[in-house]
Amino acid sequence: MSLSSVSDASGCSMIALLHTGAAKFSQNLLSRSRQAVSPIFPAGVLKGFSSIVSRKLASHGFGASMAAMSSFPPQRYHYFLVLDFEATCDKPQIHPQEIIEFPILKLNGRTMEIESTFHMYVQPVVHPQLTPFCTELTGIIQGMVDGQPSLQQVLERVDEWMAKEGLLDPSVKSIFVTCGDWDLKVMLPGQCQYLGLPVADYFKQWINLKKAYSFAMGSWPKNGLLDMNKGLNLQHIGRPHSGIDDCKNIANIMKTLAHRGFIFKQTSKPF
Repeated sequence: MSLSSVSDASGCSMIALLHTGAAKFSQNLLSRSRQAVSPIFPAGVLKGFSSIVSRKLASHGFGASMAAMSSFPPQRYHYFLVLDFEATCDKPQIHPQEIIEFPILKLNGRTMEIESTFHMYVQPVVHPQLTPFCTELTGIIQGMVDGQPSLQQVLERVDEWMAKEGLLDPSVKSIFVTCGDWDLKVMLPGQCQYLGLPVADYFKQWINLKKAYSFAMGSWPKNGLLDMNKGLNLQHIGRPHSGIDDCKNIANIMKTLAHRGFIFKQTSKPF
């Protein structure tokens, strides 16, 4: 499945309409219930009754709809797939670079919460020995990549995970999110070309969080995640240049921007 931005917003509009309708229905039902019983029961009993009604509505999904709709505007995608590679590196730079950490967070587009995680380390083959510079930068030591699957094997497992998570269903709209264009414009296609591997269509469209942040906040985050966290008054999560920790920071920044009403859109250009 190709993960592209939604050219026809009618599907998302319908989903938003249904959620909005559910929220209004549940609010009206609760309000009418209170009006009906308020002349009969004391305030304490009425409060307990309202709590019971709210729990009943929540058990049928109305509570979740109300909470989500009150916190976030409808996004264009059902899921955001947050990705941040770490790769072999040195000073001066080695060629070719090879992916050594491959993390993905599945972020629910309605709640902006993490629902699932894919995380694997990858065995480099051209330069199998990590440099001291690489270990110092990423925190990845030799023992973390020795004996790990090759990139081809990891890509196969990514596809299996995507299928298991329902992300290959044509009716499910999802898109990758990266901090910059390097991961999916340079690193993955470059290594796949070197190894003679195909690049799945779902890796060919993405959202560059730096561009999204600049659209939302009016300034370019020169220092990437550090500047974005600072601009939003967020604490940095974990270690810089840890792939999985960088993904968690990206997800946290996205959630904060969504709370402020920002709608995420594809920033990459078609291949």
